[in-house]
Amino acid sequence: MTNSNSSSAPLDLSGFRKVPLYAVVAGIACLVLGAIVENRHGSEVLMRNFGFSWLLGFIFFLSLVMGGLFLVLAHHLFDASWSVPIRRYCEHLACLILPLAVCFLPIAILAPKIYPWMGAQLQASPDHALQSKSALLNPTFFYIRVVAYFVIWSVLAFSLRKFSVSQDKDGAAHWTFKMRLVSYFGIFLFAITLTFAVIDWVKSLQHQWFSTMFGVYYFAGSVWTTIATVYVLAVVLRRTGSLKDVLYSTHFYYIGSLLLAFTIFYAYVTFSQYFIIWNANMPEETFWYRLREKGTWWWVSMVVIFGHFFVPFLALLRIDFKLKLAVMAPLAIWAWLMHFTDMSFNIMPVLRPDGYFLHWLDIGAFLVMGGMLAMLFIRSLGTTAAYPLRDPRLKESLTSHELPAADADAGLAH
Repeated sequence: MTNSNSSSAPLDLSGFRKVPLYAVVAGIACLVLGAIVENRHGSEVLMRNFGFSWLLGFIFFLSLVMGGLFLVLAHHLFDASWSVPIRRYCEHLACLILPLAVCFLPIAILAPKIYPWMGAQLQASPDHALQSKSALLNPTFFYIRVVAYFVIWSVLAFSLRKFSVSQDKDGAAHWTFKMRLVSYFGIFLFAITLTFAVIDWVKSLQHQWFSTMFGVYYFAGSVWTTIATVYVLAVVLRRTGSLKDVLYSTHFYYIGSLLLAFTIFYAYVTFSQYFIIWNANMPEETFWYRLREKGTWWWVSMVVIFGHFFVPFLALLRIDFKLKLAVMAPLAIWAWLMHFTDMSFNIMPVLRPDGYFLHWLDIGAFLVMGGMLAMLFIRSLGTTAAYPLRDPRLKESLTSHELPAADADAGLAH
């Protein structure tokens, strides 16, 4: 283990605290401007537009939180050593699920305006798709599931972080066994709840549509975006805090390789979903894609195809690029942009079927939610040690993955 005197000290990120605040202020300004623009069309239109914009921002940041939880679960399931230094801030990222639950309240209130199957006019009409799915798609069960999702995710995230921090004090092995046991059961709960949640909150916007791959489609894109974020966080925390003693270039190479793997995995899942629906050629499935071929949505789909796969795939093929911040930092920003575009492609055609455009409400909801979560994340980082101090795999991480040549570390250290 490192002998640095600062290894157990919380990270000092005071220089970054104002950035999220600026984002919140800018976001509120955008929301006000968007409300003024939309209020000309009436309060009902304003509330519906705000509901969709808030849902888009929520689904994006849910990706990062659930991606963080998955990385923690995977770490314990595979008994990994290389990921020990990055585990602690992934735990903090996963624990943002509680404030994210608060962010869901506007969606819960505006759900009848967002989801057509909740509307009284649709309930009274002969909708055979809704009748066949009424056991799942009914308001009462919808809200029960919402509570269940957040309770399960919160218990998993906070339990894993609690056990991890407790091990910092005494280094007892039973904390490792507890985290491993929670992960064994947690990975199944994670898969089931995330699948149903994204079906409830995104897929049911067009409840007539059928897709057996939508859950894993969202999962793949979420983890992909989270890994890109984890890479940048690793660089920032290495330069500003005690992670500089535990992160080597090999760790960054592993994160970059994982990003490449999920780039391919996302492309495989996305293509498989489209190919299966195209090959079957069933109207209850193909209408979803036909709507997204109208107007500028066609070009958005092309951006997703080429930008979400080909650009990161070609950039990550070179080994040395995974260690170059000049490549990886723009690529992480690109990943956020592509995932936001992908989520817009899934959500916004229901509201704007004629074509895509970025509304002030979209920008405002994203900035307000992202700024608040960033402030809470930075504050959370300062409450614990920067990394698991007494994890039994930490020594292996520091000795087995050291870079033999110091000059290969230059692209990340400076």
